Amino acid sequence: MKRLFLLLLWLVPVVLQAQLKYPETKKENVVDDYNGVKVEDPYRWLEDDNSEQTKAWVQEENKLTFDYLSKIPYRDKIKKRIEEMWNYPKYGAPFRKGEYYYFTKNDGLQNQNVWYQQKGMTGKPQVFMDPNKLSDDGTVSLGGLSFSLNGKYMVYTLQKSGSDWREGYVMDVATIKQTTDKLDWLKFTGFSWKGDEGFYYSRFPEPKEGDALKGKNVNQQVYYHKVGTMQSDDKLIYEDKEHPQRFARIGLTEDERFLILGTAEGTSGGEVWVWDTKDASQRNFSLLIPGFATEPNIVDNVGDKLLVQTNDQAPNYKVVLIDPKKPAKENWRLIIPEQREVLQGVGTGGGFLFASYLKDASTKVYQYTYDGKLVREIK
Repeated sequence: MKRLFLLLLWLVPVVLQAQLKYPETKKENVVDDYNGVKVEDPYRWLEDDNSEQTKAWVQEENKLTFDYLSKIPYRDKIKKRIEEMWNYPKYGAPFRKGEYYYFTKNDGLQNQNVWYQQKGMTGKPQVFMDPNKLSDDGTVSLGGLSFSLNGKYMVYTLQKSGSDWREGYVMDVATIKQTTDKLDWLKFTGFSWKGDEGFYYSRFPEPKEGDALKGKNVNQQVYYHKVGTMQSDDKLIYEDKEHPQRFARIGLTEDERFLILGTAEGTSGGEVWVWDTKDASQRNFSLLIPGFATEPNIVDNVGDKLLVQTNDQAPNYKVVLIDPKKPAKENWRLIIPEQREVLQGVGTGGGFLFASYLKDASTKVYQYTYDGKLVREIK
């Protein structure tokens, strides 16, 4: 009897799948030319998630899916058990910005974590932002957030209906109220604050009418936005019209001396450009590390030189010191040599470097001086 029951459980989805009839999905004659290579993209029309055609297609797909799922006899039991296991309070690690501490909390089954603000170590936590209230149907989510240097402002992004496109807003932390700032056409961007005045970010040009959510992502640019101003007043910092398909991200070193520009042509390999803002003779970016054969990452600057984590001739990564005025490899100074384990990342704090290595599927952290002298392992 038990074997028969198990057989029936196995047969239900098999029989249901055999009866499925998927909606017809039309194809269009869309072909892109990438450096002489023709690439067909017949379903490009589906990228416009606001079109009536796409909505109708999604509705048909959803009907098919939920009709199928509703006939699985043990689905509700699985759902109930998962909810029971997941329904407990969850906290994120706190951090401090200015006079406030911030942390996330989820009561158990909330779709998105709620952000809390607490003044000092003894203050009473209050809700700073509840992403679950951004929309009635839960289709708007918090994309990310970044606080200004002294915690006066916070810039955050919203994503709608699962789109990669984001809208940016600025909040006054003291009043927990949104300013008039609004940023559009954001995708694949971070925010790097300059004090509490403004921040650097990446965006795409405003698309032509009708191409809002279906055009190609090209010509990503870097801008500086001053808090309290319109996006149309933002200052263009960088663009590369000769390589429209490259991505560009920017950041300031902690002492705000160097602007670091990273460009990429895909998900691996990068190029690094730098701008020493204290050097009056430098009026633009200079190339520090050409791309795109390695994975460079700027750790920090030491005066007028830069600490860089790189896998150049070091598959497990190493840390070197580079003089932007003499960036050739023969001038690099080795700070932390390559180890047997992979160097996952390097952080800074209290005037020291903290290197994280992957060993036997666990992370080990070692403290170094900025000259590369090993201080200790963080047990």
